[in-house]
Formats: sequence, C-alpha cells, structure tokens
Amino acid sequence: MCFDIGHPFPVKKIAFSKDKLTHEGQGRRSAALIEHKRGRYVRAQIPRQKTTDLAIDATLRAAAPYQLMRGRRVGEQIIISSTDFREKVREKKIGHTILFVVDASGSMGANQRMVAAKGAILSLLIDAYQRRERVGMIAFKGKKAELILPPTNSVELAKQRLEILPTGGKTPLAHALWLAKETMIKEWRKYPRMRPLLVIISDGRANVSIGQQNPWDEVKQVAETLQKAGIESIVVDVEAGFVNLGRMQNLAEYLKAKYYRLEDLQADNLARLVRNYV
Repeated sequence: MCFDIGHPFPVKKIAFSKDKLTHEGQGRRSAALIEHKRGRYVRAQIPRQKTTDLAIDATLRAAAPYQLMRGRRVGEQIIISSTDFREKVREKKIGHTILFVVDASGSMGANQRMVAAKGAILSLLIDAYQRRERVGMIAFKGKKAELILPPTNSVELAKQRLEILPTGGKTPLAHALWLAKETMIKEWRKYPRMRPLLVIISDGRANVSIGQQNPWDEVKQVAETLQKAGIESIVVDVEAGFVNLGRMQNLAEYLKAKYYRLEDLQADNLARLVRNYV
C-alpha cells in the first residue's frame, strides 16, 4: 500500500555539537572548529606547532605582564617572546550528509502514521535543501532494508522516492541500521570533510533478525556500533496507540541520539514546549 505525503510544516532547527575535526562542506547547519585561515576567529590558543595564523591581540596580552622583566622602556616597542605566541582558532559552518532511515513496514500503515511520517520527512528534506545538505534514504520492510536513494543534492529526487514508497510486511530494523552504517562509511570515505547524520523514523517494532538472535538484541548491537563509529543520529518516534513499547526511546539511548516524537517536530507544539522551559 502506498500512502500520500502529509502537509509539510516548519521543523525544529537541530543543533549539533561542535567538533574539532576539519570540515569543508558547504552546508550551513553546524559549526566546527577548523585548522586553516578560513572561518570566523572565535578564540586563541597556544600553538601546538609552528603557526601562520597568529592571533595578534592574544599574543600582545600574553606578552604584556613581562615587559619590565624583559627590560622594555617607555616608548619602546613591546618585547615579544616565542612563548607569547597565540594562534587563532576559527569556526566555520559545515555541511552534513543526512540519511533518512524510514520504516515502511505494515505497522506504519495504521492510523495514517505513514502519511504523517512522510510529511515530517518532506519538511526535513526542505530544510536540508535550504541548507545545501546531501540527502539519502533507506526504506525497510519485509525481510530487509534497501537504499532507495543514495546520498544526493537533489531534494526533488528524494521527494519522488518518498511519494512512491509503499508500506507492508515486517520490520527489519537491525538490517536498516546496519545498511545505514555501511552507507555512511562509504559516504564518509568519499567526502571526509562532511559530517554524517542519520534520521531514523520508526515505531520501533522490530521483528526480523539479520541472523539468529532476538531482533531487538540485534538492534541494540548494531546501534552501539553506529554510535562508536561517531555517526550522529536523530530518532523520530511515530509509535501510537494504547500499547506503547517505548522501543524508540531505547534506541535513542543506544545511539546517544536526540529523541523526538513525531508531533514534537511541528512548530506549534515546539513553541509550547519551549515556553515550559523558559
């Protein structure tokens, strides 16, 4: 069965932690510390090696307390030692490769959850397009997951894949996470200065194993390898109904990921949530 796409809506802007790796992606979502002369000067540090990006202000401040000791007289130039040198630490906005991992199993068809999920994905795709991110998509249902859209800059192509995405069958969540890890590692090798991000959208009702283990035990194992590989994740929980297993909250814990319920992504609800905290 193939479901329509729900109406897109403004989504919560997702902030990422700054990291110390060098990134040169063109996207504008996150800030990263970089090691060359491009980017905004945010602070100074003692050089780890010879530097060509000297922070003059910080170097002068480091030298100032020692002027009398170094014999400087009034009107003479400031005496600077190599121990005073400080280098600039710069910050630049970086891009991401965003891989949507979408549950297309039969349970997603209940209560129009797939319609709402598609609307959320489309909203996130629009957001990614505006920020010039690369986007890809994995769908999982039946016995396996499939990379239906390798990472691309074309949000229109992603939208087309989303429109024709059918639902039905079981939930091979562990295989989807494994395929996501393999896809992201390949992408990382091609674009080492881009930052990978998974957006996992599911109700968490995993019931298909890759091997012989319990399906959820496999989900936990693969999720932990994803987290150790340094791949950031966002978990979007679409579970609904009276019986709530809370599996997606568990998955977020294994991944050390940000957790949202589907309705949390909508601007009106977010405004209310923010007001409760400020």
